[in-house]
Amino acid sequence: MNKKLTITSIKNAKGVKPLVMITAYDALFAKLLQESADMILVGDSLNMSFGGKNDTLSITLDQMIYHTNAVCNGARNSFVVCDMPFGTYTNKEDALRNAVRVFQETPADCVKIEGGEDKAEIVQHLTSNGIAVCGHIGLLPQAYRSEGGYKVKGKNEAETVQLIKDAQAIESAGAFCMVVEGVKADIAAEITKSVEIPVIGIGAGADVDGQVLVFSDMLGFYEAFTPKFVKKYLDGAKLVKEAAKSYADEVMGKEFPKEEHTY
Repeated sequence: MNKKLTITSIKNAKGVKPLVMITAYDALFAKLLQESADMILVGDSLNMSFGGKNDTLSITLDQMIYHTNAVCNGARNSFVVCDMPFGTYTNKEDALRNAVRVFQETPADCVKIEGGEDKAEIVQHLTSNGIAVCGHIGLLPQAYRSEGGYKVKGKNEAETVQLIKDAQAIESAGAFCMVVEGVKADIAAEITKSVEIPVIGIGAGADVDGQVLVFSDMLGFYEAFTPKFVKKYLDGAKLVKEAAKSYADEVMGKEFPKEEHTY
């Protein structure tokens, strides 16, 4: 079993060891993933992959706290990141109050905040009050409705300049690492070079300091759509369906339970 990372060891990994981050939403999968994952993200993506919603926006802080506790129970040896849900950090006071709830009510190691230069003041307020923060720039799922969909960033010079400003502002505000999502690979590489903290990519190419994937995408459980940046390491949906059918067939054929399954 791997030794649990700390904020210091995560920062020291930049340029030395690629960081592995995977999402999880419950104790069962967290326990299965912890041997491979340096960091487990309790992402607000659970609203979609776990809750069946169309976006992340309706998940509540209470729900995030519940799932974070479940993950921490299952993955006691992984560094756990809790997403701050939409609407919980619109100003410094709300952000601190809600982040304090996460720290008081869960063993999470840090919170994650979406936004760049525009959220730097909030990140700074949290970090100066004892809250560890992982940043998140580029494609922001919580901006899905306001931007009219999920749009790749870094397609022009203006976006590139702003992304680098965003990364540097979040670093200056005290974030110890950041997720860069949905950014052209060459621009993500520039962002990574522009800061001294680790950059964890998702849909941002290989020239970053680590990678994160949603576990249900990675394991092939989600059938409706596969983003370009996702590699399926397991045909999970097919395997689960086959297992469930085998069970159903044996029940209907009176083949299960057998004597060895009976008290």
